[in-house]
Amino acid sequence: MIIGTIVDGIVIDHIPAGRGMELYYYLNLDECQCEVAIIKNAVSGKYGRKDILKINEVLDIDYEILGFIDPRITVNIIKDGVRIRKIHPTLPERITGVIKCKNPRCITSVEQELQHVFKLADREKGIYRCVYCETKAEI
Repeated sequence: MIIGTIVDGIVIDHIPAGRGMELYYYLNLDECQCEVAIIKNAVSGKYGRKDILKINEVLDIDYEILGFIDPRITVNIIKDGVRIRKIHPTLPERITGVIKCKNPRCITSVEQELQHVFKLADREKGIYRCVYCETKAEI
């Protein structure tokens, strides 16, 4: 399979296999007017299988979501056909609007307009807790 090279854009690499479409929607790439290639289950020497997103435009991306999905994800910024920057996202301290609190007594269950906000409680285990009720996030 041949996917064209990126002249100016972003390559999001080392996405865990099967999570590329999820990331596509989290990043709102479905609303983008640029070309986006989703490569699923590509062979990876490091991880066995991986997904890759190629975006044919440099966009402002929420790197926190990438770090939350998997801190091993890499982001390559391409300019004039050359990688000018490589980013390794980390687990964010807070994440908003990605995880939903499952506690039926949480204020977010009653107040529909309230954003779901989670804070990082344990970096080593990747555990997040709701800022309103302290419920552990189910990922």
